[in-house]
Amino acid sequence: MSDHHHHGQEASARQLTVALALTGSFLIVEVVYGFLSRSLALLSDAGHMLTDVTALALSLFAIHIGRRAADRRRTFGYRRTEVLAATLNAGLLFAVGIYILVEAYQRLTDPVEVQTLPMLVVAVLGLIVNLISARILMAGSQGSLNVRSAYLEVLSDLLGSVAVIVGALAIRFTGLTWIDPVLGALIGLWVLPRTWILLRSSVNVLLEGVPEGLDLDALRAELAALPGVQEVHDLHVWSVTSGEHSLTVHLVGTESVGVLTAAAAEVAERYEIEHVTVQVEAPDFHQGTHGTVHP
Repeated sequence: MSDHHHHGQEASARQLTVALALTGSFLIVEVVYGFLSRSLALLSDAGHMLTDVTALALSLFAIHIGRRAADRRRTFGYRRTEVLAATLNAGLLFAVGIYILVEAYQRLTDPVEVQTLPMLVVAVLGLIVNLISARILMAGSQGSLNVRSAYLEVLSDLLGSVAVIVGALAIRFTGLTWIDPVLGALIGLWVLPRTWILLRSSVNVLLEGVPEGLDLDALRAELAALPGVQEVHDLHVWSVTSGEHSLTVHLVGTESVGVLTAAAAEVAERYEIEHVTVQVEAPDFHQGTHGTVHP
């Protein structure tokens, strides 16, 4: 594991711990007042908060497991547990989004009275908690699918709190109770597409797809353009975990193993690939020799 990745894990763990403490403390308050006020928007926001607590705890656990060193059974180590956690979190949030839409439909067809005062008070407090948690997680969300999944959960709750506040004020001054389920539905519709993007990204890592943003054709062309290279085949690029990419490739050429391996490593470094394994093959031989570089 690179020092950069290790320090990133430590920072992510601290961010997740603080966010978990905040959301876990507030969840109890929001659930109680959600039932007292009979607000779908508040209960849906509490449902999000519950998934936040679960997601943050799962993300922390994944970081703890991911710190384990590689062994005979897991030669790449356990760092992909963070991607597994992101996948589970995305699936959980997707299910919550569907649930909110179903509940919104039921509330629209069978309206209930909403108590706006407790709904408003708890939503304002929730907005403060979500703003702090989102600010804490924002930086780490750029480099880790694991933290990004937790950040998306918190961000959806933040917007949920805003929707609850708007809904409480609108209902209090207009008496239109349908505003509450409509706002709840809007939260669900905001969550679903973003959750799908996160789920797609994490599944891409689990299926060892080409890292997002990496142009495989351009990389292949650069390798083929190296002096002495006649052919490039069996090119594979994948992510072990978020931001940690690996490459294996066969190069057919006339240059020595050391020259071609070093040149290929330089190309891979420009694509931010950490682990590079090159097999160099002579033009008239099918059997090659290997060179491995860790830039």
